[in-house]
Amino acid sequence: MKILLDTTYLLPAIGISIKGLPTDIPINLMAQGNEIYISQITLFELAAKGAKYINDGALTPEKVTRGIRAIAYNDEIQTIATHESEILLTAFKLRKNLPDFIDCLILSSAINNCDALATQDADIHDLAENAEFRNLLATENPNFKIQALTSLRSPP
Repeated sequence: MKILLDTTYLLPAIGISIKGLPTDIPINLMAQGNEIYISQITLFELAAKGAKYINDGALTPEKVTRGIRAIAYNDEIQTIATHESEILLTAFKLRKNLPDFIDCLILSSAINNCDALATQDADIHDLAENAEFRNLLATENPNFKIQALTSLRSPP
C-alpha cells in the first residue's frame, strides 16, 4: 500500500516524541511492505517545529538537521513536490472545507499519489463525513482512505 505519513509520525526523527505513538512508525510500515511517502511541506513543518524546540532549549540544531536529512535522503521515503499543478488544484478545492492550507497540501499529495493518508488530525478525519469531500474523492481517487495509525498496523 502507498501511504503518505502526516508530519506527526515523523517528529521522532528530529527528537520529538508524541505520547502514545511509537517512535518507529515509518520503519514498521516499510517492514510490512508498504511504500512510504511524505509531502514536501512536511520537511518545512519538521523544521518549524524543530525551531520552536531549539528556541526553548529542548533540542539542538544539529539533532533537528540530522533528522530532517535522514528523512529527506532516505531512498525508501518518496517526497511529493507540492508545487505540481495537480497537487495545488486539489489543495485549493480542499481549502473550502479544511482551514489549514498546509494540511490541504498534505492531503492533496496523498489523494493524488497514494492509497491512504496516515494522520491523527481530527479536522482531516472529519472530512469523511463531508459530501463535497466524498465527491472529490469519487473523481480523484475513489479507493483513497484517511486512516489513523491503528488501522494501518498489522496485528502482532
